[in-house]
Amino acid sequence: MSGGAGATARAVIGQLGVYGRLMRLDRPVGIWLLMWPMLWALWIAGEGRPAPNILIVFLAGCVVTRSAGCVINDIADRKFDPQVTRTRSRPLVSGEIGVVEAFMVFVGLGFIAIGLVATLNPLTQVLAAGAVVLMVVYPFMKRVLSVPQLILGAAFAMAIPMAFAAQTGSIDPIAWFVFAITVLWAVIYDTMYAMCDRPDDLEAGIRSTAILFGDADRFIIGIMQIMLLLAFVVLGDRITATPWYYGALLAVAGFMAYQQYLIRDREPKACFAAFLNNRHVGMAVFIGLALHYLYAPA
Repeated sequence: MSGGAGATARAVIGQLGVYGRLMRLDRPVGIWLLMWPMLWALWIAGEGRPAPNILIVFLAGCVVTRSAGCVINDIADRKFDPQVTRTRSRPLVSGEIGVVEAFMVFVGLGFIAIGLVATLNPLTQVLAAGAVVLMVVYPFMKRVLSVPQLILGAAFAMAIPMAFAAQTGSIDPIAWFVFAITVLWAVIYDTMYAMCDRPDDLEAGIRSTAILFGDADRFIIGIMQIMLLLAFVVLGDRITATPWYYGALLAVAGFMAYQQYLIRDREPKACFAAFLNNRHVGMAVFIGLALHYLYAPA
C-alpha cells in the first residue's frame, strides 16, 4: 500500500471511529438498557419462543435506534455539552464532526431503521413512528420539564408494545404493564446518571429528576426501587412464573441494594457506576424469564 493510500485508509478509519463515538458505540450500556426490556417483551409475547426473524430485527433495531438517539441528542445539546465536564469530549463539542455531517449520520441510521421496520407488520410500523417522535423530542424536554426522564423512559419502553405487536399481531394488556415497569426503571437509572452532572446541569439550566429530588434523591430512588421490585413480583404472578423467575428477582434486589450503597455519598463516579449496574438488573430479569419459560410445566 502506497503512503498516500495508507494515509487515506487511516483517515477513513479515524473518521469511522468518530462516528462510532458520536453513536456511543464505545459505551454500549444504553444498548443493553434498551435491549433487556425488549427481550422481556418478546419472551413473554412468544411464551419463551419468539420468532427468530423478529428477534434478529429487534436486536439490530436496538443498536440502530439507540445510536440514532445519541446522535440527535448531541445535535440538540451541542450548546450545553461544553458546560458539562463529562460531555466536553464528545465529537460535536470537540469539533471532530460538524452539525451537518452529524445530521447526515442520523439520517443514514434512520434509513436503516426504516428498512428494519418495513419487515414487520403495519401495527408495529405505526408504533415505531411513535417511538421516533419520542426519541426526537426527548433531548428538548430537558429545557422545559423537571422530569425529562419520563420521556426517555417512554421512548425506551415503546419497544414493549412493538415487540408484542410484531410477535402476536396485537397488544396484550400485560404489554402496557411491562411498559410502565420500563418507564419506572428508566427514571431510576437515569436519575442516578443525572446525579453525576447535577452541579453542571444547574449552571447550564438543564432540568432533571436529580435536581428536582434534591437531597431526597436517594430516598426517592429507594422508594422507586421497591415499587419496581413489587411490580416485577406482580408481573411474575401475571405469567404464573416458576421459582426460577423469583430467584432472579432476589438477584435484582441485591443489585438495587448495591446501587444504594454506591450513591450513598453522591460521588459522581460512584453514581455513574450505579447507573451502569442497572444493565445487570435487566439481565437478571431476562434470565429469570428465560428460565421460567424453559422449565415451565407444559
